[in-house]
Amino acid sequence: MSIRHGLLALLEPGPRYGSQLRSEFESRTGSTWPLNVGQVYTTLSRLKRDGLIEQGGEDEAGHALYAITDAGREELRAWFEKPVDRTSPARDELAIKLAMAVGAPGVDIRNVIQSQRRHTVKAMQDYTRLKAQAITALESGASQERDDVAWLLVLEQLIFQTEAEARWLDHCEARLIRLSAAATTQTATTAQAVPPRVPLPSRATPRQGT
Repeated sequence: MSIRHGLLALLEPGPRYGSQLRSEFESRTGSTWPLNVGQVYTTLSRLKRDGLIEQGGEDEAGHALYAITDAGREELRAWFEKPVDRTSPARDELAIKLAMAVGAPGVDIRNVIQSQRRHTVKAMQDYTRLKAQAITALESGASQERDDVAWLLVLEQLIFQTEAEARWLDHCEARLIRLSAAATTQTATTAQAVPPRVPLPSRATPRQGT
């Protein structure tokens, strides 16, 4: 998530102050990625350092206002036009957890998968319910249309993401079952291919002549 570019986008329509930017960011994304005021002001400081925004004036309540510069607009346009890089994907905690669970002593990886699947399906149901509410608000006109459209797009991305995660978990479980069955078959085949050991006759102690 680019907080840097998100704040530039919010500043493009006009000057804003820090906590206002935080509120508008969370409203636009439905608080999916909450920000604290410290993050906002740290990012604003860096944007100002890089010449992408400038600080000038105050509103009636005495809040310091920030405004985007021409360089900031160019940076924002380039961000919108450039595809998000997927060649270096962000670390995914679930993928790392399953990778570490393979062969870990005392860990039943299928239990890990089933537990995660229940959580994922519950999240998908919650997102679907919120999507229905957002659509109802838009269709009834009882909404801040721009923010609700943005929130709807975020929700639909989350729904697609959780659907894909649920399918991937199903695939992981099926893969483990197939690999387990193949290993069992291989063990049985190997056992049949090895001829049973025939015990050698014991040497009889020769009798002593009388």
